[in-house]
Amino acid sequence: MITNWEKIRTDFPILKREINDQSLIYMDNAATTQKPRPVIDAICDFYENYNANVYRGVHTLSGEATTVYENSREKVADFIGAKEKEEVIFTKGTTNSLNYLAQMLSLEVKAGDEILLTYMEHHSNIIPWQQLAKRKKAKLIYVELTDEGKIDLSDYKNKLNKRTKIVSFTHVSNILGTINPVLEMTELAHEMNAIVIVDGAQAVPHFKVNVQELNVDFYAFSGHKMLGPTGIGVLYGKKKWLTSLEPAEFGGEMIELVKEQESTWANLPNKFEAGTPNISGAIGLAAAIDYLENIGMDNIKNYEEELFIYLYEKLININGLEIYGPDDLTAHSGVISFNLEGIHPHDLATALDLEGIAIRAGHHCGQLLMHKLNVVATSRISLYFYNTKEEVDQVIQTLEQTKEFFSA
Repeated sequence: MITNWEKIRTDFPILKREINDQSLIYMDNAATTQKPRPVIDAICDFYENYNANVYRGVHTLSGEATTVYENSREKVADFIGAKEKEEVIFTKGTTNSLNYLAQMLSLEVKAGDEILLTYMEHHSNIIPWQQLAKRKKAKLIYVELTDEGKIDLSDYKNKLNKRTKIVSFTHVSNILGTINPVLEMTELAHEMNAIVIVDGAQAVPHFKVNVQELNVDFYAFSGHKMLGPTGIGVLYGKKKWLTSLEPAEFGGEMIELVKEQESTWANLPNKFEAGTPNISGAIGLAAAIDYLENIGMDNIKNYEEELFIYLYEKLININGLEIYGPDDLTAHSGVISFNLEGIHPHDLATALDLEGIAIRAGHHCGQLLMHKLNVVATSRISLYFYNTKEEVDQVIQTLEQTKEFFSA
């Protein structure tokens, strides 16, 4: 296992960049992560040496591409603890996966059924269910949050009932950093025979996730938030569900037999992957998993916890700075949202960018949560294992200087 964090930073070409004549400090990792050299090289290797479409050719290049593509699927299955690789469907990302599910589960939802969400959901885990509810005349129900930004489990239990058909919630909030009790919430939902869907975009990159242990029905995440390329994502589904559900897209490779008036579907996982897949994306994602496992997910988790506590303890000492999310740092990921009194988040992010520091500002695709927090926007710092305490110190210093400038 690699734990030389300074050496690891040299694997990321972009970290050598300067922004506005300052060394880049990249702390917008909840939006997307940077890519290490082995991931970049794996993608280049595919296009330079065995670029071909998968499944469809008997020639050598197609065979090589198909083998590596399917090996990538198996690597993903092992990484998340899926029972078998056929439970792994490649998609464009978390948003795409959740949209697929809202279409695929349409036949399971009837008028009067309830779909249970929480107020900390990303828009990609709200809007598809809004559309499904409209189509089927179902009802959307939202679980309240506690004052410190955790899911109110009492409210969750009270709102679960025999009409609850689908429960969909995030593993880790992209705004509050809250780590939700997935297993407990899943068990409670299953007592009502509800289908459980989890948005794992902010979880899988940062700590070990085992979908079998969590017992969820579906789990979605994106490659680009875990060192992989953009445009590749994963939808895990229990085999019993994937076998029974109808696909959401139609075309080549997902069919078994085509007749004039009807068709039959191919076996899993091809049934849900119509057309030419993102072959290079899957290869890049597999390379990212190799990279993460070489470091060790437990090492990543422990280092990020240490770095986050270091950041948090410095932020709370800045007068006029309000942090949103749990005070219990053990229930917190490396995402922290805050506001600095008298400074709009966009102005703050611009001031930091002048010093080469990249953070996020806005509603972070969480307008329902912003309303609950009674704010229009927040600033957001999101850490990853290539960030350092020295970078944190520089961010804190710049925040203090920005505060002083705006108060002058």
